[in-house]
Amino acid sequence: MAKLHAFKGFRPGKENVNKVASRPYDVLNSAEARVEVQGNPWSFLHVVKPEVDLPEGISLYSDEVYDKGKENLQKLIAEGYFVEDDSELLYVYGQTMFGKTQYGIVGCAAVEDYLNDVIKKHELTRPDKEEDRMNHIRVTNFNAEPVFFAYPDHPGLDAIVEKVVAGQAEYNFTTDDGVGHHFWLISHKGDIQKIVEIFDREIKYTYVADGHHRTAAAALVGQERRKNNPEHRGDEEYNFFLAVHFPASQLTIIDYNRVVKDLNGLSPAEFLEELEEGFMVEKKGTEVFKPENLHNFSMYLEGTWYSLTARPGTYNDDDPIGCLDVTVLSEQVLGPLMNITDLRKSKRIDFVGGIRGLEELSRRVDSGEMAAAFALYPVSMKQLMDIADNGMIMPPKTTWFEPKLRSGLVIHSLD
Repeated sequence: MAKLHAFKGFRPGKENVNKVASRPYDVLNSAEARVEVQGNPWSFLHVVKPEVDLPEGISLYSDEVYDKGKENLQKLIAEGYFVEDDSELLYVYGQTMFGKTQYGIVGCAAVEDYLNDVIKKHELTRPDKEEDRMNHIRVTNFNAEPVFFAYPDHPGLDAIVEKVVAGQAEYNFTTDDGVGHHFWLISHKGDIQKIVEIFDREIKYTYVADGHHRTAAAALVGQERRKNNPEHRGDEEYNFFLAVHFPASQLTIIDYNRVVKDLNGLSPAEFLEELEEGFMVEKKGTEVFKPENLHNFSMYLEGTWYSLTARPGTYNDDDPIGCLDVTVLSEQVLGPLMNITDLRKSKRIDFVGGIRGLEELSRRVDSGEMAAAFALYPVSMKQLMDIADNGMIMPPKTTWFEPKLRSGLVIHSLD
């Protein structure tokens, strides 16, 4: 069963949260981060993307970058922008987007659960990205950003969360993207104990929704600390890492789309003809066409939108991976027609989160940057959990979760 650990969080005061809270490190590049921190020395980007305070062109993996992150975090603590809570707490983090609010329980997951596969994964991780986040944790000695987990719905947990959010929120603000962020403290010891007991007795697995590299990094650093501590007991803070746990039914995965640079030597007419073998192709015109259901795709080519419906036999709905539309597109189009076989390494393909809208796909094709674009029907949480439960790995760039967790609302010390 899954462990959930209450902890003494370090948090900004109510009067400072708008100055401190930032977008997570992996949704903007260094140049974008430098712009975003202008005029705001308190932004948490100074901690999670500390290269913004160093000369342009510096290696993101240099010791200077990690040391600067530590320096900036310690400065925020020393100047009172982060203060440690007096007791071990859990928290509720609510996010409102498009009129819908999802509520996650903020607590620490267990390193042991990651190592023993109680925490289920659905993506491969890259060693270089793992090492980057590991170094950030090693040097700062904090889990500076939470990971995004899902758990099977549980009415007992729902009841406690509903009671908590009926009270006054500690933080309540809206960011420039229109997303509302709401944060409550769970300070009642009985509520904390009940939540911990429900996880320990009734939540068999939790699932990494977003943040596989941060999850792996936090677990591996915890494992290192265990090995290097001859007096290890198992209750030290390094045995746990920061996570926000959402009930699966509240989460929505949005589409994660593809744009390709060329048609692999085929003319547009030849490409359309080749597509007929695996798809029923229907011309839709110049108005944006959005996929209507599973195994239906939209394609933008030479100023025109097309509907592509996969023919029977091109997918296997009894196979958790074979039924995914990312698999169908790879096996029927990207591989055989375009010779794009390694989505992680190919320079001829790029990926566009659905939050940008399908107009972003047509824009990139119309600009001449790309030759064609494909929009996919999003996968479901059930598909994600089935794949994770079966020990399978999703193809690259399959899921896109929105809204993203804000960084700097609460952080977790490894001491």
